[in-house]
Amino acid sequence: MTNVAMTIAGSDSGGGAGIQADLKTFQELGTFGTSALTALTAQNTLGVHDVYPVAVEAVVSQISAVLNDFQVSAIKTGMLFSADIIHAIAETLKAYKQHTLIIDPVMIAKGGASLLLDDAVNALKTDLLPLATIITPNIPEAEVLTGLTIKTDSDVENAAKKLLEMGAEAVVLKGGHRDTANYAEDLFLAANGERFIMRSERINTKDTHGTGCTFSAAIAARLAQGFTASAAVIDAKHFIQAAIANGLHLGAGHGPTNHWAYREISEKVRKEVLIIE
Repeated sequence: MTNVAMTIAGSDSGGGAGIQADLKTFQELGTFGTSALTALTAQNTLGVHDVYPVAVEAVVSQISAVLNDFQVSAIKTGMLFSADIIHAIAETLKAYKQHTLIIDPVMIAKGGASLLLDDAVNALKTDLLPLATIITPNIPEAEVLTGLTIKTDSDVENAAKKLLEMGAEAVVLKGGHRDTANYAEDLFLAANGERFIMRSERINTKDTHGTGCTFSAAIAARLAQGFTASAAVIDAKHFIQAAIANGLHLGAGHGPTNHWAYREISEKVRKEVLIIE
């Protein structure tokens, strides 16, 4: 059986993030990828230069066309842009009874450009988060969603718990933005009480464009294959750690990660991520 995943996200013309990163990740992890575009961006490693949102009815039509024909086992969302698009996606997924949903709450591009309208944040919280199997915010995204300031370990725990209260089954709160010495920690917390921390060495590189997209896509690919939530998250961490550590050094700004690195060094990178329970 061929496992199928779907990405609902924006397009990155530079190829490092968005649906391009998602589809590359699906392919690398042996999952067939399908997609629905929410926006076109004129983008490169230096930043987002223009954003062209897709009409709401076109987003719904793409999703319906895929779900009417393919047996999609996992869906992930990325850049959703507007409240209208978010609401339409939520209603469409509920109609198709899609139960495995990974939400990467994309808000700000690596170069600082806004990728989510202000009025869309509330729609994300009320319409989509209650449908989430796993949500994967970084620290700034979690602060926006929860209204909390996140500085300490206790702050991270409290924010993750608040996100669970919004309806998600599990949260991966990524800690790369925290001011820790030579490592980063990501907290996994599930509504069923399962909890662990993934600690990895900080990598001195500017090739970090699309890390959030790639990480959440790897989770989706593994969930589509039947992995448990915790196993999918840990394998996705290995995937993104390899991708960051072996950057491609493309462009003059924040370069893309290396989506095929995991294929070559998966055994090595598994030893570089510490799981703390």
